[in-house]
Amino acid sequence: MKILVADQIDSEGVAILRGFADVDIKTGLKPPELIAIIGDYEALVVRSQTQVTAEVIRAGKKLQVIGRAGVGVDNIDVEEATRQGIVVVNAPTGNTISAAEHSIALMLALARHIPQANASLKSGQWRRNDFIGTEVRGKTLGVIGLGNVGSEVARRARGLEMRVIGYDPYISADFARNLQVEPVMLKQLLQESDFITLHVPLTDLTKGLIGSEELALVKPNVRIINAARGGLIDEEALVKAVREKRVAGAAIDVFVTEPITKSSLFEENGILVTPHLGASTTEAQTIVAKDVAEQIITVLKGEPARYAVNAPLISMETFAVLAPFIWAAAAVGRLVNQLAEGQTSTIRIKYEGELADYDTSILKATVLGGMLEGVSEERVTLVNASLVAAKRGLTVVEEKEFTCKNYSSLITVEASNKEGATTVAATVLRGETHIVRVGDYWFDIVPTGGYFLFSDHIDQPGLIGAVGKITGDANINISAMHLGRLKQRGQAMMILALDEPLAEPQLQQVMALPGVRTAKLVRL
Repeated sequence: MKILVADQIDSEGVAILRGFADVDIKTGLKPPELIAIIGDYEALVVRSQTQVTAEVIRAGKKLQVIGRAGVGVDNIDVEEATRQGIVVVNAPTGNTISAAEHSIALMLALARHIPQANASLKSGQWRRNDFIGTEVRGKTLGVIGLGNVGSEVARRARGLEMRVIGYDPYISADFARNLQVEPVMLKQLLQESDFITLHVPLTDLTKGLIGSEELALVKPNVRIINAARGGLIDEEALVKAVREKRVAGAAIDVFVTEPITKSSLFEENGILVTPHLGASTTEAQTIVAKDVAEQIITVLKGEPARYAVNAPLISMETFAVLAPFIWAAAAVGRLVNQLAEGQTSTIRIKYEGELADYDTSILKATVLGGMLEGVSEERVTLVNASLVAAKRGLTVVEEKEFTCKNYSSLITVEASNKEGATTVAATVLRGETHIVRVGDYWFDIVPTGGYFLFSDHIDQPGLIGAVGKITGDANINISAMHLGRLKQRGQAMMILALDEPLAEPQLQQVMALPGVRTAKLVRL
C-alpha cells in the first residue's frame, strides 16, 4: 500500500506510517498536481494547507482513508468522501490543550499590553506609564462554545480566579456546573463579559457570529479573542469598533483567508495577531501526527477508526430505505437548533412507521449533527454521536412506534429543558423532505434552503397584513405562507418563506406588534 503525506507532519507520525506502508512526502502540491498523482495512493494525510476537494477525492480511485492531522476538516469535502466510501479521520483531542493555552496567552497579552511594550522597549523607549494593564482576576470571561477547547479555557480561567460565563445551548446544567461555568444566552454574554473568547466551528450558522450588531452590545472595556476559526468575527466591524474605542482590544489567531500578510486588522495597535498558532506546539504536533497515523493504519487493516469523522458504509438494502430520511433528520435537527431556547437537557427522537423496522443509528447521528451544528467543534457522525452527546451531559432517548397515523414514516424530535420543549417532525413525500409539525401545529413545509420567519402569536385580524407591510417596506418578498392555530382568536403560528433574510430592526418591528410572543428567522 502507498500513503501520500501532502502537508508537513511530525516525524513520529511518518515513522508509524512507514512501519506499515510505502510513504511519499510531497508538500506544497498545487491542485492539478495532487489530482494527477492521488490515484496511486490508498491513504492521504493532510493538515490545513492542502484542499481535498471533490475533484481530488474522485481522482483517488484507490483511496480508502483521508487523515487530517488536527481537528477541523474544513479543507476536506467530507460529503464527497462519504459518497465515495472513503473514511475521513482526524485528531480531535490532540491539540486541545495547546489551543486552550494559546487563548489564555492571548488574553493575558491583551490585558498587559505585552507585545506593544516589548516593541517599544526594543525600539529604545522606556514608557511604563503607557502600558498600564488590567488584572484578569475578578473579571468576567465569556466563553462562546464549551466543547473540548472551550471547556479547557474555562478551567484555566477559573484557576485565574475569573468569573466564567458560557454560551452553548447544547450543554446540560450539570456539565456547566461541573465546569463552574454559568450558562447564559449570547446577548447576556456580550453585555456582561470583560473578555470574550470564541471556540465554535465555522458553519453557515456561525459565520459572522460577532458582527456590528453584536459589537454594539459589548462593554467599551471588552477584549475579544478568536483562536478558533476565521470568519466567526466580522473583521471590518471589529476594526471599526476598536478604532472608535467601543472595544478595548482584540487578539486574532485565525483569518478568513490564510496565509495572509496584509489586513486592516494589522493596522490597529489595539489588535494583536498571530499566524494561526493555536496548535503550534511541539507536543500537539507530535500527538496529532501519531494519532492520525495510527488511525490510518487501523482503517487500512479493515478495522473501525477511533475518530472517524464520517459514518461507515451501510448495506444497500438499509440505505435504500433510510437515505431520503437522512436529509429529513438533518432538517429537523437544524430547525430545532434554531427554534429552541434555553439549555437543552433531553433530546427525544421518535421514529414512527416503516422507519421503526430498521437500525436508525445513522438518523440519530444526523439529528444530533443538525442540532449541534455551529456549537460543537466535533462533526457528529454515526460513530461518535452518543459520545458527543454524553460529553455534553445530554440525555438522548429514542422511541419506535411501528404504526403511523398519517404518513408511512415520521421522525419527531423534542428538545426539552426546565422552561419547556421544542418539537419538530418531518417526513418524506415523493422523495422530498417535508416539515409537518412545529410544536402543537401541523403544517407542510418544504425546506428549500431559504429563510423562514416563525411567528408565535395570538390569532387576531390584521396581524398578517401588519407583518406583510414590514416585509414589504424592507423590499423582502414572501414566497409562501403557512398558518396554524389551536383555536379561533387563540394561540397561533405563522410561517413565512422569505426570498431574503429580515434584518434585526425588522424582526424587532414584528416582535413589537400586539399579540406577537416570538419572532424567529431561521434558515433551512
